[in-house]
Amino acid sequence: MSIIDAIIIAIIEGLTEFLPVSSTGHMIIASSFLGIHKEEFTKLFEVAIQLGAILAVVLVYWRKFFKFNEWQFYAKLIVGVLPALLLGYFFSDQIDALLESPVVVAVSLLLGGIILLFVDRAFNHPRIHRDEQISYGNAFMTGLWQCLAMIPGVSRSASSIIGGMQQKMTRNVAAEFSFFLAVPTMCAASGYSLFLKNWGTDDAPVKGFDIILSSQENIVAFITGNIVAFVVAILAIKFFISFLKKYGFKVFGWYRIIAGIILLALFAFNIIEH
Repeated sequence: MSIIDAIIIAIIEGLTEFLPVSSTGHMIIASSFLGIHKEEFTKLFEVAIQLGAILAVVLVYWRKFFKFNEWQFYAKLIVGVLPALLLGYFFSDQIDALLESPVVVAVSLLLGGIILLFVDRAFNHPRIHRDEQISYGNAFMTGLWQCLAMIPGVSRSASSIIGGMQQKMTRNVAAEFSFFLAVPTMCAASGYSLFLKNWGTDDAPVKGFDIILSSQENIVAFITGNIVAFVVAILAIKFFISFLKKYGFKVFGWYRIIAGIILLALFAFNIIEH
């Protein structure tokens, strides 16, 4: 992976991590276009790059994250992240297999887009107007919805926001809780990929941080990518909340449908490798 490749993928991560369009799906497609999607470092990079986006959430909502006297906020995040931790632990190999399939991404983008067209109409009677009103049950159910994002192209943001709205949260509250929930979820995913997961072959397993440290090029790409993702994610978070309040999900739904159809056509005619 070159430094230009790393910057391109980092910009995509920062732009799409908190939009309901699937950051992982977009990164998989981008790496396919760049011809680097089968490289071991690329697969690691697409997960570890989330660290920059995590820091963006913490910075934008620092007043919330550093109110240590409001312990229930942290407790609800722990409850909300439990489903993803358990499913991720038991089905990591199956998830990794899906991550290698751009076709799965294209189909998920298309189907998810159709769902987004009807979300605003389906969940239009909210009762939770502040995050303080979110119960532990609401947090856990939203966390279950978030697990749908283990299918590439589904979008962690979309699934958790829809889950929050299904739990009677307003669009704004559901979106912000999705951002909050992203921090422990993505910390766990990045930490697992860097320090616990065995990369390479069964005969010669290697940890993620060893892959990064194996060359100066990888180190520079990892650091640069996270910095770029951090800056871009800050802008994306502020844009998304403002846009969502005014327009809802339909624009993102149509975007996903069009993107999914185009990608399936490109695969069908072997214009890009799948």
